[in-house]
Amino acid sequence: MKTAAIGLRVHSGWTSLVAVGLEKGQPVVLTRQRPHLVANFSYTFRQPYHTAATMSLDEAEAFLEGQRKEGWRLAVEAIRHAQADVAQQDYKITRAALLLASGRALPELAKILAAHSLIHTADGEFFREAVLHGARRCKLTVSAIKERELLTISSAKFRRKPGALLKIVTDAGKPLGSPWSQDEKFATLVAWLALPVAD
Repeated sequence: MKTAAIGLRVHSGWTSLVAVGLEKGQPVVLTRQRPHLVANFSYTFRQPYHTAATMSLDEAEAFLEGQRKEGWRLAVEAIRHAQADVAQQDYKITRAALLLASGRALPELAKILAAHSLIHTADGEFFREAVLHGARRCKLTVSAIKERELLTISSAKFRRKPGALLKIVTDAGKPLGSPWSQDEKFATLVAWLALPVAD
């Protein structure tokens, strides 16, 4: 089987997941998904720290722990589904690449819930942690890169200008049709980055 990687661009309650392989050195999209990381796709669960901020600290901890377990389970299911999908195309997903936000370290829960800016940051990190957990549970080699550095690092590795790289990942998604937004394009690019060049 040939090697594939998944790229992940996470949002509140869901992620863009794109599996990428190489054909003659060019990225080929094997599957494209938008799995939910919450069972009930409502604001209450997609913004868990916003919801937790309305609770006592003990209630907040219990609520977040329940949501954490749910997110981890759903992330594992999504990755296993992608693995099964690409296996039918004679590929094996061995790597996962995740796009990060600023990477700002978070304080203890009480301090997060007391500051609205930290609540926003924590909501994003919550679901990134879920997909990281899922990738590790599926025994994938995991890499992570700050989104703002994606084009610079990709340009250096592939020796192409950012515009040329974006055209490649845009064209790679055309056979799949819509949606093929910046989510899928960036997920494709970070997955391509994670693949061994010689494959």
